[in-house]
Amino acid sequence: VQLQASGGGLVQAGGSLRLSCVASGGAFITHAIAWFRQAPGKEREFVGGSSWNGVTVFKDSVKGRFTISRDNAKNTVYLQMNSLKPEDTAVYYCAARKSVVVPQRDYDYWGQGTQVTVSS
Repeated sequence: VQLQASGGGLVQAGGSLRLSCVASGGAFITHAIAWFRQAPGKEREFVGGSSWNGVTVFKDSVKGRFTISRDNAKNTVYLQMNSLKPEDTAVYYCAARKSVVVPQRDYDYWGQGTQVTVSS
C-alpha cells in the first residue's frame, strides 16, 4: 500500500484545513488509516484514525475539532481540522494497517508528511 498525504498549509488560529490521504496498491477497504503528527523536537504522536468499518478515534486534545471521513470509492481518507491552534503546528503523516486503528505507531505503511502551520 502506498499513501500520499496532501492538503497542508499555513492558516491562522481558528481556521480550518482538510488533509487528504490517498491509498493505492492494496485493499483499502480492509485497512485502518490513521493520522499522526510530529512537531519540531517532539515525538510523533497519534492524532486520530478510521478503522476499516469507519469507526473513528481521536486524541483527546483534538476531539470536537477534528473529524475523519473515508471515501472507499476514492481510496481516500480525509482529516478535517477546524478551530486550529498554534499547537497543532506539525508535519502530519497518514499511516495504514489492517483492520482497526491503534494509537501506537504500529502501522505497516506510511505516507510522506504534509506541513501544517497555524499562526497566532
